[in-house]
Amino acid sequence: MNLNALELSQALIRRPSITPEDFGALGVLEDFLNVNGFACQRLPFYEEGTPTVDNLYARIGKCAPNFCFAGHTDVVPPGDITEWASDPFTPEIRDGVLYGRGAADMKCAIAAFTIAACRFVKMRGIQKLPGSLSLLITGDEEGPAINGTIKVLKWMQEKGESIDACLVGEPTNPKNLGEMIKIGRRGSLNAIVKVTGSQGHVAYPDIADNPVPRLLTFLKAAGDHIFDTGNENFPPTNLEITSVDVGNPTTNLIPGHAEARLNIRFNDEHTGAELSTFLEMLCKKLAGDRSHIDISISGESFLTPPGRLSTIVSEAVAHVTGVHPKLSTTGGTSDARFIQKYCPVIEFGLINETAHKIDENARVADILALTDIYEETLIRYFDAP
Repeated sequence: MNLNALELSQALIRRPSITPEDFGALGVLEDFLNVNGFACQRLPFYEEGTPTVDNLYARIGKCAPNFCFAGHTDVVPPGDITEWASDPFTPEIRDGVLYGRGAADMKCAIAAFTIAACRFVKMRGIQKLPGSLSLLITGDEEGPAINGTIKVLKWMQEKGESIDACLVGEPTNPKNLGEMIKIGRRGSLNAIVKVTGSQGHVAYPDIADNPVPRLLTFLKAAGDHIFDTGNENFPPTNLEITSVDVGNPTTNLIPGHAEARLNIRFNDEHTGAELSTFLEMLCKKLAGDRSHIDISISGESFLTPPGRLSTIVSEAVAHVTGVHPKLSTTGGTSDARFIQKYCPVIEFGLINETAHKIDENARVADILALTDIYEETLIRYFDAP
């Protein structure tokens, strides 16, 4: 099976692997990696109340160091496909650009590092590999992330399987390939605030209890709070109100309940637990005893300090593109938040401008250049002292 990165990208895009369905996407990779000497493990995981998610771990070589590429084959739904210029799961190249769901996030990057790994193995020879190469591919990064990377890592730990460095192929560049490497991510906290009052007629507020003012008082205080001003590695923590709802269809009714949702993206000056305590205390103080707040933390902030791994990838990027990338912690969460507990991890991939959008795409030249960057990374990682 002799595919290049573009052809492998197209083969992956043809699989409508909307979370948590796989539709053969992992099989495309497994077949290709088996032919190229990798030992593959399919790892389906299940938790009560959640769908089964299929995952793939592939490795070649038996000794350390083990350099791992990580990513996800699952994609978000395409939305209204009539708004797409072409079918989202039929890859189409127009004017040097590959269109299809998952092109930017992140099937093309998976294709690029798969080809790069195989090229490196072929160049060195399986028997002369100066370590090991592995791929950790999940099918639920775009979903709840319960039965994917986090459980593969636990399985690896139980099997005595360790990785020494990891590069996640998430799209990291704002406009042009080579602009940005992610060396960390902010944490993410979601909260649902519910305030209970007493329903009544708007003409008789004295015999009702309107919960909306209490909710708004809390939201104003939370929204105005300055958590920090950022630091050398992270932007400031920000709180965003994402929904306010009372479910009131009429004009003359004081509602009995009011609800709001908010999200905090926080840097390494805070933990999820500390922010949870702050919100709980503020809610009780300003919204009263008839209020309740449910909080979930989808990830803590983390930082891989600039060092050998980021230097190697930066040098590989500059070697191929001529661009010296910025080291950043901006953006949303990724599965790197799980991997960072096991080894140094950074992220570098394609341009994120069209990720999750209608007519998602990736430049063909960028896909091929990214493959060269990943291969150059391997050369520098295994050759540099």
